[in-house]
Amino acid sequence: MRMKGIFVAMMAMFAMATAAIPAPSRNASMVTGNATSQPIGHYDFCQIHRSECGANRNSGPVEMTSAKWSLVRSVNATVNRTITPMTDKEIYGKDEVWAYPTTAGDCEDFALLKRRMLIQRGFSAADLLMTVVRKPDGEGHAVLTLRTAEGDFVLDNLASDVKPWFGTPYSFVKRQSSYNAGRWVTIENGRDVLVGALR
Repeated sequence: MRMKGIFVAMMAMFAMATAAIPAPSRNASMVTGNATSQPIGHYDFCQIHRSECGANRNSGPVEMTSAKWSLVRSVNATVNRTITPMTDKEIYGKDEVWAYPTTAGDCEDFALLKRRMLIQRGFSAADLLMTVVRKPDGEGHAVLTLRTAEGDFVLDNLASDVKPWFGTPYSFVKRQSSYNAGRWVTIENGRDVLVGALR
């Protein structure tokens, strides 16, 4: 009986101790895993733009300043405002064409143009990563991930704001490797969803 009392007292102390431990917060950065398949549209894009699909010098996520944030938001808003959303079928008559848009494009085209504009303005290619996600309805989608010292942020043609990746409604599946723009890696903490082809 005495042992039972000691056990109950120990369990009560354990319960009080664990109640004081705060719950883990969301990861500010995506956790990437193993190498995975490159989207076919990106593979074809790399055959045309070989210089944009090689090894990157990965010096770690970018340290952001107010000027850099202003630039990122401006690029996101400008591309979203000036490019007309259209499907690859409507533009090219076929699926999965990744290209730099001039007047119209689909989700990956928006992301590619934002990536190029930010690289031209001094951002490292290692911090600007094409990313495949799933929308809440299950449809495939592409966004641009910006790696920063404050965490990962998303530039999206469906949103005017640049948001932390975990503040979006998406399930994150895979993205370009920060070490090599032609390689892709899984996202381990992206809500565990599998993806097929992009739409």
